[in-house]
Amino acid sequence: MTLLTVTPNPSLDRSYEIPALGRGEVLRATVDRVDPGGKGVNVSRAVAAAGRHTVAVLPLGGPEGALLETLLGEQGIAVAGVVVAGSTRVNAAAVEPDGTVTKINAPGPHLTDAEGRALLDAVRARVADHATSWVACCGSLPRGLPPAWYADLVAAAHEAGARVAVDTSGPALRAALSRGADVVKPNTFELAEAVARPLGTLGDVLKAAEELRQLGARGVLASLGPDGQLLVDDTGAHYGRAPVREVRSNVGAGDASLAGLLVAGGEGPEALSSSLRYGAAAVSLPGSQMPTPDDLHDIPVDITTDLPLALP
Repeated sequence: MTLLTVTPNPSLDRSYEIPALGRGEVLRATVDRVDPGGKGVNVSRAVAAAGRHTVAVLPLGGPEGALLETLLGEQGIAVAGVVVAGSTRVNAAAVEPDGTVTKINAPGPHLTDAEGRALLDAVRARVADHATSWVACCGSLPRGLPPAWYADLVAAAHEAGARVAVDTSGPALRAALSRGADVVKPNTFELAEAVARPLGTLGDVLKAAEELRQLGARGVLASLGPDGQLLVDDTGAHYGRAPVREVRSNVGAGDASLAGLLVAGGEGPEALSSSLRYGAAAVSLPGSQMPTPDDLHDIPVDITTDLPLALP
């Protein structure tokens, strides 16, 4: 089965490991690397590293887009690129020894209505031509595409018979909820924004996740950072944590978690356990490097299943 990812605003991610960040200083990196970037791209990278077939649908523009396609191909990822007029963005990150990451994210190209429709057409064609189990739609929308574009994408994937996971925020998240996304993956801030109130306890997070399910989501994977993850779906409410020995970079950790969830079926405690292992492994790696199966060994996971919905 194929896992299709959709990244409407991909990037090239250049990361530098530095001894310390000093404003106005000349900084000398000890390590630098360039990785394919964008949330959906990272999901594909983690899925490919697990030996699963994945296709990345994304807009590609300029020499930066050509390099992005080459880098993805080198990692065994099939690319369904849509050529756009603007150039693919390049992001930069400075990573300090304690894991602190300072990022500069470029805005990316402005997509026309026609380019947005071409992306949707590429999704329809790929889902129709392959045995696609999941479509993962991830990241912010580029300039030019309205929030409703995510709703159209969810509808297109469902019409073709695939399940849909969405990792975005704000109006785009609400649009995806309105079309019944099978899984949404907000972090604590994004979840609080979606329900318009602060979330101080696990009980608050659980209640907010249930509200998103009432708005249309079948499942909610809430990322709580170092406090773990909460998964609420038709199998129940499940909470878990996984220890991290050394934090090197949290870039892409949430994307690795979503990949872990989907390669394990996308629902239930076993999928949550896989999500936690992938996320813990990712923060132990430099830059936006995605974990391989070897990186997942010896990561213990603590799961509490079937939480009561009235949790304080």
